[in-house]
Amino acid sequence: MERVFSSIVSWAIKKRIHQIELFIKHPIEVQKETFLKLIKEAKNTAWGKKYDYNSISSIAEFQERVPISSYENIYPWIEKMMKGEQNLLWGDEINWFSKSSGTTNAKSKYIPVSKKALEDCHYKGGKDLISIYLNNNPNSKLFAGKSLVLGGSYQKHENQTNIFVGDVSAVIMQNLPLWAEWVRTPNLETALLSDYETKLQRIMEESIKKNVTSLAGVPTWTAILLQRIVDKTKSKSILDIWPNLEAFFHGGVNFAPYKSLFKELIPKSSMNYIDSYNASEGYFGIQIENKADDMLLMLDYGIFYEFIPMSDFENENAKALTLEEVQKDVNYAVMISTNAGLWRYIIGDTIKFTSINPFKFKITGRTKHFINAFGEELIIEDADTAIAIACEQTNAKLNNYTAAPIYLENNTAGAHQWLIEFEQVPKSIEQFTEILDNELKKLNSDYEAKRSGNIALISPKILVLPPESFYKWMKHREKLGGQNKVPRLSNNRDFVESIIQVLDIKH
Repeated sequence: MERVFSSIVSWAIKKRIHQIELFIKHPIEVQKETFLKLIKEAKNTAWGKKYDYNSISSIAEFQERVPISSYENIYPWIEKMMKGEQNLLWGDEINWFSKSSGTTNAKSKYIPVSKKALEDCHYKGGKDLISIYLNNNPNSKLFAGKSLVLGGSYQKHENQTNIFVGDVSAVIMQNLPLWAEWVRTPNLETALLSDYETKLQRIMEESIKKNVTSLAGVPTWTAILLQRIVDKTKSKSILDIWPNLEAFFHGGVNFAPYKSLFKELIPKSSMNYIDSYNASEGYFGIQIENKADDMLLMLDYGIFYEFIPMSDFENENAKALTLEEVQKDVNYAVMISTNAGLWRYIIGDTIKFTSINPFKFKITGRTKHFINAFGEELIIEDADTAIAIACEQTNAKLNNYTAAPIYLENNTAGAHQWLIEFEQVPKSIEQFTEILDNELKKLNSDYEAKRSGNIALISPKILVLPPESFYKWMKHREKLGGQNKVPRLSNNRDFVESIIQVLDIKH
C-alpha cells in the first residue's frame, strides 16, 4: 500500500512540476488566458452586468472600465453576500468568508472564498508547496510522519445559518477532504478551537507523542508553541521531542528576523525553511529553491495580477501595470482580480521583483505600514533586514517588534522608537542600536539622508519589552493566532501607545 501511495505521489509531482515549468516559460499568455476566463465566468453576475463584462475583450478595456477597489469600496457588495445574497461578485454560491485582521485599523475584513478559490487557488497552492519541496528533496521522509499545522478558528456569521467566517487557515482546514486528516496534527476539533490558550495546551497534549516531520504556520505563533513545548517537557530543543522534523513551511511575516530563534529551537543544519505567500485573498507565491529568499509568482491559480508603482500610489491617475510591464527592484502595490469575485482589488501588500524570467519576488511591506514622518520612507523589508543583522551580530534572538516615530519636544530632531521583545537580549543595547541604525542607513538612502548630522532624525530609541509582551497585547485586542500579526511599522503612535498602556510600561 505504501509503495502504491509513493508511486501515485511521485507521478502527481512530476506532472505538476511540468505544468509549473510551462507557465514559467509562457507567463504572459497564462495571465491573459486567466483574465479572459475570469471575465467570461463573471459576466452574468451583478458586478459583471454593471461593468458589461460581456463586451470586454481586452485587458485595456477592463482597466479603463472597471475601477480600482479598496476594501471600503467593495464592502457593500460583501455585506450583501454575508446576508445570503448570491451571484453578486462571483457566480458560485459563496458561504465562506476569510476573516483578515486588517492591521491597518481596528476592524476585521471579510474576504469571500468561493469553491473555485478553494480548489484552484488555496488547495492547489498547498499541493504545489509540497510538490516543489519533495521535488527538491527526493530523500524526504515528510509523509512518514505528521505535519503540525497551527491554524485559526471559524464561526457562523450572526443569524445566517449557512454563512461562516474564519481565518483563512480555518476555512481551508474545515473544507479539506477526509484523507488530509491522515497527514496532519492536531485533530480538526483542536485545530479550530477559538480559545487560543486552550488550543495551545491541547496541541501540546496531542502532538508531543506524534512523529512530527514538518511544521506549518506563522513564525511568531509557531515559535511560541515550540518554546512552550520545550519548557513543558524540560527538553534542550524541539528535536528531543520530534527528532525527524525536517521542514517548516511558513508565511505571514518575513522569516529573516526569526532565523536565529528557530535555529536555537531546532538545532539541525539540514532543517529546511520554506516560505509561501498564502493570504486571505488568495495563494500568490512559493519559494521554489531550498535556500532562496524569494518566491515564484504562481500564475495559474485563477488570479489576474496588476501592479501599481508605490511612487505613484497616491496619484489618482496612476497607471496599473500588467505582468509584462513590471521591472526588477521597483516597489509595487499588488492588485488582483480573482475567482472569488475580487475585482482590481488592492490587497495592501507591496512587493519587489527579484527576477522577471521567471517572475520571482520578495514581499517588501504594506501600503499603509511604513514610517515616513520625516521623509525617511522606511519600509518593512528594510526594517526586517536591519534588525535581523543586528540580532546576528550581537547574538540576540528576536520574538517580535514594532516601531513608530517619536516627536521630541522643543523643536529638536525626531526619532524612531522601537519596541522589541527578545528571546535572548543582546549584551549591549547600545551596540544593537548602533548596528540597527547603520544597517538602515546602508539599506535606505532616504533614512541615511535624514540621519545625517542628527538634524532631522536622531538615533533610534529602543524599549526592551518583557517576555510575552506582544502575546499579552494581542490577547487584549482579541487577536491571538491565525492571520493576526503584530504591525511592524506605523506612521503614527497609536499601536506603540496602546502597547505601552496595556503593559503599563514606564518610559
